[in-house]
Amino acid sequence: MDRRRFTLSAAGAASVALGPSLLTQAMAQAPAGRRVVLGMTLEPSGLDPTTNAASAVGEVVLYNVLEPLTKVAEDGTAQPLLASQWRATPDQLTWTFTLRPDVRFHNGEPFNAAAVRFSFERAAAENSLNKDRRTFANISAISTPDPLTVVLTLRQPEPDLPALLAQSTAVIVEPRSAAGNAQTPVGTGPYRVERWQRGASLTLMAWSGYRDAAAIKVPQVVCRFIGEPAAQVASLLAGDVDCFPRVAAARALSQFKAQPQRFQVLTSSSRAKTILAINHQRAPLGDVRVRRAIAMALDRKAIIQASADGYGVPIGSYVTPDTPGYVDCTGINAYNPAAARQLLEEAKAVGLSLTLKLPPVPYARQSGELIVAQLAQVGLKVRIEQVEWAQWLSGVYTNKAYDLTVISHVEPYDFGNFSRAGYYWGYQSPQFNALYQRMQSSADPAQRLKLFGEAQRLVAQDAVAAFLYQPQWITVARAGLKGVWKRSPLFANDLSTLSW
Repeated sequence: MDRRRFTLSAAGAASVALGPSLLTQAMAQAPAGRRVVLGMTLEPSGLDPTTNAASAVGEVVLYNVLEPLTKVAEDGTAQPLLASQWRATPDQLTWTFTLRPDVRFHNGEPFNAAAVRFSFERAAAENSLNKDRRTFANISAISTPDPLTVVLTLRQPEPDLPALLAQSTAVIVEPRSAAGNAQTPVGTGPYRVERWQRGASLTLMAWSGYRDAAAIKVPQVVCRFIGEPAAQVASLLAGDVDCFPRVAAARALSQFKAQPQRFQVLTSSSRAKTILAINHQRAPLGDVRVRRAIAMALDRKAIIQASADGYGVPIGSYVTPDTPGYVDCTGINAYNPAAARQLLEEAKAVGLSLTLKLPPVPYARQSGELIVAQLAQVGLKVRIEQVEWAQWLSGVYTNKAYDLTVISHVEPYDFGNFSRAGYYWGYQSPQFNALYQRMQSSADPAQRLKLFGEAQRLVAQDAVAAFLYQPQWITVARAGLKGVWKRSPLFANDLSTLSW
């Protein structure tokens, strides 16, 4: 039986028996201690965020199963988590973290400075698959004067270190079990993975050995993977899903807003950047004229409407407007089809045939046809190829087998990817590398922001990608569910805040 149809039928029967007002009141409320069903667009391919680049991994495990030293709060600031406090020297090269006492991993092993050292050295290793390896490679020495103290000595100043260490790539792993974290992650968090039904759902159970177990009000969380926007909306309306962060429900919001007794609707900004990524290693896409032409052929406002139903803010570089040091670069490579065609003619690229690989996320699939049509207007022939998420990760991200792709980079501190050798877009710029190095080497906040602005402009002028928009996330949840994040500083679902 189709469970969605059954639930809708049951709801209909209840409305006859109870009346509309009693039905909505019953569906909005839930008893204390009840489980929460959380909707997610993508299913992770594994559960170790230190070896898997997919943001969906962090959506499940970050702060819930696996914990870092610090935690990004709803307002975007770094707060204590496994570290109770920290301090830095004035030159920001030496950071001392005091660890929380009496913390254990799910397998009973103690959390201590040795585990932190193991985790960071593992992340920095030459063979590391950690997408933020740069953060850990910047650590020149790790000392552990006692079990609850970790001292990090950096090669370059990093004022954002507490926030960087709050991301999923910085979770602390238990040394003996680390190799198995992709399937059975062992952490210090309030939840443990109980069951993973591939292609359908993943169940987390509250861990009785958690250091503050009494504070966890939801005993079980079921993550359901629902990719299609229509199915996401139906699952919420049917009551099959209690909360759907970053839901693709913009076209159906009126249905939810019209029922405040049943639903709460939250809209928040993000630090995500949705881009049309360009493979510089595929001729003639290494020609800046061709890349600029691609960027100038795209009407960002129209793409925001098609891709995100209007819930987005145009960007001209790889930084969002609410980021400290943001510089408005939307005037660089602004929408100008005539100028785009002229650039293509200069580069002898009119009539160029390209492929556009679209991952299964709604924003990519919904924008593809419009992007193809806009590029066609300037003389580019683009063929859409729809791929599944695993194919995108292996083919596009790992093997760079693509021309163009639409993707949203959700990490708040990933600007350094432009100086990352071998990154999937293939950008190689000694000028950018030198500028970024100067920025990273400066401990003066004003100087860093100045250089950051220059770097944003350079990335835009080089048209590293066609920078499209900053998404505005929509969350729909039951009216009775408390603790739902009203702001989304990073891609995570902090389940410890939830209660009925």
